[in-house]
Amino acid sequence: MPDSSDAPATVFVLFGATGDLAKRMVIPAFYQLAQHGLLPKKWAIVGNGRGDVSTDDFRAHVHDVLTEFGPQPGDDWDDFSAHLHFAGKGFTADDPGELVDVLAEVEKDLGEKPQLIHYLSLPPVAFIGITEALGAHDLVTDARVVYEKPFGTSPDNFRELDTAVHKVLDEHQVFRIDHFLGKEGSQNLHALRFGNGLFEGVWSREHIRAVQIDVPETLGIDDRAEFYDQTGALLDMIVTHLFQLAAEIAMEPPLSMKPDDLQAARETVIAAFRPLAAEDVVLGQFDGFTETEGVASDSTTDTFAAARLWIDTPRWRDVPFLLRTGKRLAEGAQRVSIIFRTPATGPLAHDAPETGNVLSINLAGKGAVDLRMVVKEPGAEFSLTTAQSTIMLGDVGDADSLPPYVKLLNDVILGDRSLFTRPDGLAWAWDAIAPILTSPPPVLSYAEESWGPAEAATLAAPDGWLVGE
Repeated sequence: MPDSSDAPATVFVLFGATGDLAKRMVIPAFYQLAQHGLLPKKWAIVGNGRGDVSTDDFRAHVHDVLTEFGPQPGDDWDDFSAHLHFAGKGFTADDPGELVDVLAEVEKDLGEKPQLIHYLSLPPVAFIGITEALGAHDLVTDARVVYEKPFGTSPDNFRELDTAVHKVLDEHQVFRIDHFLGKEGSQNLHALRFGNGLFEGVWSREHIRAVQIDVPETLGIDDRAEFYDQTGALLDMIVTHLFQLAAEIAMEPPLSMKPDDLQAARETVIAAFRPLAAEDVVLGQFDGFTETEGVASDSTTDTFAAARLWIDTPRWRDVPFLLRTGKRLAEGAQRVSIIFRTPATGPLAHDAPETGNVLSINLAGKGAVDLRMVVKEPGAEFSLTTAQSTIMLGDVGDADSLPPYVKLLNDVILGDRSLFTRPDGLAWAWDAIAPILTSPPPVLSYAEESWGPAEAATLAAPDGWLVGE
């Protein structure tokens, strides 16, 4: 893999630099890139926003962000902060605000013309306007542009956005980020399946009876209320993160691990996602959601979504992929569980526990791999039970885990699009969810710190949801 520190001089333009996502994820990721030595030798970050904010004030803001969310500013702070700049007064096709002038000053400081990497840490409603402005002010030549999810808010809006983006940018310049694909656990799906004969030969409907992708959250919506009330769990999580994870699991073996081949394998299988039916989806809203500041008092936005997804390929036909996520639930987790079938024949075919063999990938933090197996219970009798073995990925070898945003930003610097989504796959994802957007099932209420609407339990029968069992 090429070394990102050898990349050409680069200026990162961070749109929405003082917003919630930038604070929690993007700014800390830039600081960690610097700590890992993964930034080019010549670089700068230019924050952009509507306010009239000085560079000194922006540097103080970044210091406060790192103090609150980490990593804590250290002895390298002065050097890091010297690379930070701010260009205020907005940015539109008609008025670039301060951005063009600030970029010219930064280029002069760097002593050479830099590559531009634009990061849109903004709601999707702003994507078209910023993209058109980048084209209008000639800021796209050889540039790369990172779009946060969701890439669109409906099938029609996706197509409108995709058309607008490709009027300004070539596809190889576009990086649609989905940070779940950058998680160590997610990337290990490839290693587990394609690097181990133990699993590669049984990765199909003949041996796997169900897949669960479960991301319950104990958190509420914090200061994302206005965004969340316009989006909801189905769009915020299912059509983005969980669909992508399902594709990672269900893809056919790629021709190679090169970016184009990985993307093709992932996106092609999404074309086989059967459009969701109302009976396969349960939506919910936690009690008290409408009392949150910024949420409409009559809001019917879903804060919980569970779905039973079917993938119509010979490898996966009739195997349910069970997806669940929600806010203010009883427990937080990020877990993929592959549930293997019990032996069909043999002397223990009727004695083995139904969920005896489960391969689980913990996506949280540095990640872990768990394998549940059927074993004899120690003692005089021949009784079967289950036991679990865990590999902590953060302890493997000379582990130097990168948080997902750090990993993906490093890939943007390198121009590696392996873990970024393509428009064909996103179009098929929107097609799969379109029936629910057109005729959604009722949004059911659920108590905070519960497991959501009771109706969701029926989707996962007969195993039930393994998280929280």
